[in-house]
Amino acid sequence: RPDRSTADAMVELFHLLSPQTAPVWILEGDIKGFFDNINHEWLCRNVSMDTKVLRKWLKAGVIDRRQLMATEAGTPQGGIISPCLANATLNGLEAQLKRHLAKKLGIKKAEKTKVQCVRYADDFVILAASKELLEEEVKPWVEQFLSVRGVELSREKTRITHIHQGFDFLGWNFRKYVPKSPRRKAKLLIKPSKKNASALYRKVREIIKSSGALTQEALIGQLNPVLKGWAQYHSPVVAKQTFSRLDHLIFWRIWRWAKRRHPRKSADWIRNKYFRSIGGQSWVFAYPYKNGKGEKQYRRLYQLAGTAIVRHKRLPGAYNPYDVAHELKWEALRVQRMQHKLRYRGQILSIFRRQQGLCALCGQAVSKETGWHDHHVIRRVDGGSDTLRNRTLLHPNCHALAHSRQKDTPLRFSGL
Repeated sequence: RPDRSTADAMVELFHLLSPQTAPVWILEGDIKGFFDNINHEWLCRNVSMDTKVLRKWLKAGVIDRRQLMATEAGTPQGGIISPCLANATLNGLEAQLKRHLAKKLGIKKAEKTKVQCVRYADDFVILAASKELLEEEVKPWVEQFLSVRGVELSREKTRITHIHQGFDFLGWNFRKYVPKSPRRKAKLLIKPSKKNASALYRKVREIIKSSGALTQEALIGQLNPVLKGWAQYHSPVVAKQTFSRLDHLIFWRIWRWAKRRHPRKSADWIRNKYFRSIGGQSWVFAYPYKNGKGEKQYRRLYQLAGTAIVRHKRLPGAYNPYDVAHELKWEALRVQRMQHKLRYRGQILSIFRRQQGLCALCGQAVSKETGWHDHHVIRRVDGGSDTLRNRTLLHPNCHALAHSRQKDTPLRFSGL
């Protein structure tokens, strides 16, 4: 879904679990073979689109290693439409569960159960104040909800956990830590899960292990996208300790790689060849190169611990990127979310240069002091894209003016 990510689900859980009065029991839902078993007939009856087109999508299959893999049930694995159809399959889980509890227990009693559901694609957790409620009422209802759609919960992986024990969700571990002092309150911490961190380390280890013949430059080129992508995924949570521990483990893997390449060389020789002192930091795995100006610089292995921790701002559950009423407010929030990303900053710089540093509406200078908004000329709600040609920089006040006048009279922007 546009403007939605796993980080939004994480922030929603943080919002629900942080208060001292928050629910303490969690049903970790794990659906067995979800994408393989979704009922085609149920999808055709319940998804609002042309049934003939939908049936063709479902039966299309995928080509893997030049072989067509037919799809008799579920959605085509790897197909771009599969996550969308999977989302449609589980749509209503949260609302229908609350209606069921309100009908069975009464509205007031249902509210006291503190039942909440957070879902991302086929992964979901259900929170409640009582373990018995999850076991006796919620879990059977969820099983019935899923069976109609052709899928079922995994008996081995679905479990009910107390928040003090913690649980894993979307690659993170959520746990409320109880302090030794009774005067202090329990605190919810979200960290990269051990399973997710171990998976990264195994991947890095395999890359290094299979790269004995590669140059230092090629090895860094293979590792950096993996390390940077993983670090950015975990940048909204309490990850510094995990980052530092993995950096330490990866360093020793790199050292073994260097020693295998030069078994007869001394440790000092290997250090001088592959490691540098950069910015007051020693033992940096890096190689020299010359930039466009002919100046000597170093390209280094990405350091996880150098990743800035940036808290993810919460979006309301009712947010809809195609709703005109939400557009101006949440467009500004989207810009705030994206500003720390290098790719986005590069896009803003390109637009800034194209406009010669001037607001496209009033023609006055854009700066840090004035602030700016990233405006879509053809609105996203009207099908406008995120390409640079459809975006322009405006002062915040000019942006508000553009949206208020756009309803009646199309505006002309300079610098496009």
